[in-house]
Formats: sequence, C-alpha cells, structure tokens
Amino acid sequence: MSNRNDSATAATDQGQAASTIADAFVRARLAGASLPDFPGTIPDDLVAAYRVQDLAIAQWPDTVVGWKVGYIQPPRRDDSGDERLLGPIFRRNLWPADGSVGFPVFAGGFAAVEAEYVLRLQADAPADKIDWTPEEAAALPATLHIGIEIASSPLATINALGPRVVVSDFGNNNGLILGGEIEHWRDIPEERLRAETWIDGASVGTGGATLLPGGLRAAYAFALSRSARRGRPLKAGELIATGNATGIHDIAVGQTTRVRFEGYGDIEGHAVAATAVEAA
Repeated sequence: MSNRNDSATAATDQGQAASTIADAFVRARLAGASLPDFPGTIPDDLVAAYRVQDLAIAQWPDTVVGWKVGYIQPPRRDDSGDERLLGPIFRRNLWPADGSVGFPVFAGGFAAVEAEYVLRLQADAPADKIDWTPEEAAALPATLHIGIEIASSPLATINALGPRVVVSDFGNNNGLILGGEIEHWRDIPEERLRAETWIDGASVGTGGATLLPGGLRAAYAFALSRSARRGRPLKAGELIATGNATGIHDIAVGQTTRVRFEGYGDIEGHAVAATAVEAA
C-alpha cells in the first residue's frame, strides 16, 4: 500500500511542479515580461517537459496553427532518443511576408531569428501512425514555403539551459513570418535550396536546407512522429518550420532582419518589444 501511496504522491508532486512552470511562463508571455530564472526545477526529461508545454498550450488564449522543429545536439539528448524538439506556433503570431514585418521579442529575455523552410500539410496524417521515416513523410502531401521563425522567450538563458527548458517554454517560439511557396519542392535537390540572413544590413549566416541534419524530410518525419505520440496527430493546413537554415541569430528590439532564399525571394522584418497579450 505504501508503494502505491508513494507513487501517487510523486505523481501529484510532478503535476504540481509542471503546473507551476507552465503558469510562470504563460504569465510572463501574457504580460510581455521577462523572467530572471527558470521558474522551478528543470523537468527530468523531454517527456516531462512536453507535459509542461501541453499545460501551457491549454492556458494560452489562441489556436495552434503549426509547430517549430529544433535540432538537439547529441550531448544534450535524453533517453527518449529524440534528436529534435517541437514548439507550438499560434495563429496571432503567424504573419504573411508583406513588407517589413514587425515581430515581438521579449526585452530582457532571449530573442533571435532563424531562416526556415516551412511545410504546410495538404492532408491529415493518419491518427494511428506514430512512427514515420523520412521517405514516408515525403509521401504525405505538403507544400513548401520560405519563412522566418521568431525565437524568443521571457527567459534569457533558455538555450543555454538546454532542450528540456526550450520545450517547457513553447519551444522558444514567438511567431513565424510565412513567405511564398517553393513549387515542386520534392524535385529540387536540397543543395539548391540556399539562404542567407542579415541583421541591420550585415550578413550573419549562410546555409540552406542541407544545414538541417537529415534534411527537410527528416524534420518532417520527426514532427509527424512526435506529434502523434503526444496525441496531437498533424492535420491538413498545419505548418512545420523545419529548423534553422542559416543558424540562430540574436536580435534586439529596434534591429532589422532580412533573409534571402536564393531564387525564391526575400523576407524582411524588424523587432519590436513584446507587450501584453489581449484575451482572445
């Protein structure tokens, strides 16, 4: 009996700890404020971190329209074996690439931009399929677009603290600028998908689809697999930002960015201070 009671107590304590972390990040984001430290004990593993993220998503006054994918370096992986992570993209922080887009970042927190190749699903993923290979993912209809992810968190040290912290705070995402479609993308060798990023007119990174370990299809497969295992199988219309294609580039309020996707256009934006979020 004591073992059962101990297990129930531990589960309750873990649930309370996850709720405390989620509540703190949601409050800070709603207020457009920063956090001085991680609000609690860092989750033991990615599974526990996704519990925090799910609690935060349930509180957030907006609809998830897609997911960012981030790569996890081998020394920072856990027993899940995941080489990537997911974070939600919300409807009100999805902007069309029209002129210089003003995007919010957390002053006093972390702020960066990432060039992205973005998939938009054209069909629902089978709800009962939880394991995907890159080849299987490529066969699920999707269009490919250019974009810029806004990586910003109230916590300045989020990336330094590692993937469990990143997952806990919406995957360190605060929006996506979505650009034009790359037609017939499956027929294009990935080495021909090239990109370069500028901050305040200075080039800060070059690369493209080949900078993504395993390429676009590996990121696609991970997003499909992890989403299904979380009980969130992806649906037609959802977006997948596949990972940084030129690096992670710090940006501050008042700075500008431009990403050139060779042969497919430029996207421009400027960072503004995050402010309080209105209820939906």
